[in-house]
Amino acid sequence: MATIETSKDYRFSLLHLGFRLFFLLGTVFSVLAISAWFWFYYQGTQFLDNGTFPIILWHAHEMVFGYSMAVAVGFLLTAVKNWTGHHTLRGYGLLLLGVSWLIARIMPFTDLPGALIIMALLDLLFDITACVALLYPIVRAKQWKQLGIWSTLLMMTTSNAFFYIGLIWRHPELTRIGLFSGLYLIIALIMLMGQRIIPFFIERGVGYPVVLGVRPWLNVSSMILMMVFIVAVVWDPISRITVFVAIALAILQVLQMVGWYTPGIWRKPLLWSIYLAYGWIFIGFTMTALIHWIPINPMLGIHAFAYGGVGMMTIGMMARVSLGHTGRNIFTPPVALNWMFSSLLLGAIVRVIIPLIAPMQYRMWIEVSQVLWIIAFVAFVVVYAPMLIKPRIDGRYG
Repeated sequence: MATIETSKDYRFSLLHLGFRLFFLLGTVFSVLAISAWFWFYYQGTQFLDNGTFPIILWHAHEMVFGYSMAVAVGFLLTAVKNWTGHHTLRGYGLLLLGVSWLIARIMPFTDLPGALIIMALLDLLFDITACVALLYPIVRAKQWKQLGIWSTLLMMTTSNAFFYIGLIWRHPELTRIGLFSGLYLIIALIMLMGQRIIPFFIERGVGYPVVLGVRPWLNVSSMILMMVFIVAVVWDPISRITVFVAIALAILQVLQMVGWYTPGIWRKPLLWSIYLAYGWIFIGFTMTALIHWIPINPMLGIHAFAYGGVGMMTIGMMARVSLGHTGRNIFTPPVALNWMFSSLLLGAIVRVIIPLIAPMQYRMWIEVSQVLWIIAFVAFVVVYAPMLIKPRIDGRYG
């Protein structure tokens, strides 16, 4: 195993590991993107890039392939280093990867000719480079079991390519396939990583001895069915096979959560946040199935996955990973975490559940949920930006 620690005195550590740069870029972008979405939604803006990029597609794309992809890449660049013992991108290589991601996010707001094509090229360059950078240490260490996670990122790159091809060459069906397959692949990645790390985090973070009921057959069957679900829901979101697979996945997620449950999680914000995030994935599958029988707005099920599942899981994971990998004590996290996670949980309830009760105020619920998201992520940036920029408190590299 390669040596990955040194004892130098580091003054600026943002480019040491992927989680530092991309957690910071992703969360700052999240605040700006949802603030812009709030403004566009309030003003009734329809298009960006001189009328070629519908604003609703911009919002959806940037939260899936902008924010979520940045967090996933930051997490995996850090995790793969730990799994393989080999360095992943750092220093100027990491900086160039971040710059390509950042310029792609800016392009729709410029007046440059061909801004959308430039955005597509830079965004796909980011995706492909990240895949290559992650594959190299996996192959070098011969850790073939990690290829399942890596292949999910590769499929997301393909989905992003479909989105851009459809958008630039005016094939709406390709755009739809790219967007929704990307969203559900992020959910698949959360499920795959959650099966590994949620029980691990709970057992080591709850504060008392506990052995959780982890069932390998649940993990395998969930991922097989998830691949079937992605194909089915993208092909026809209200087909019978989509409904049946969604019901099966909802049942499997409940069984997972029952096996992971221990009462002590409610005293630990770093635990209840990711546990409830997984619960939103169950709600997403349930609402997807119910659409077949009950006239539910399909956007509610999608946002159960996106706002509740992706939003809460990513902020919870970033909070936990950032503490551990900067040398801080995960058992004494910042007090602000309870308020931060509660704001996002409330936002998910307002965005997904309250419209079922009071659908006439749907626009207001969207705006309230946008504000609650912004509050949660501003709090994250305020609390965690100094940790992500400054060196580890124990003086080690990372």
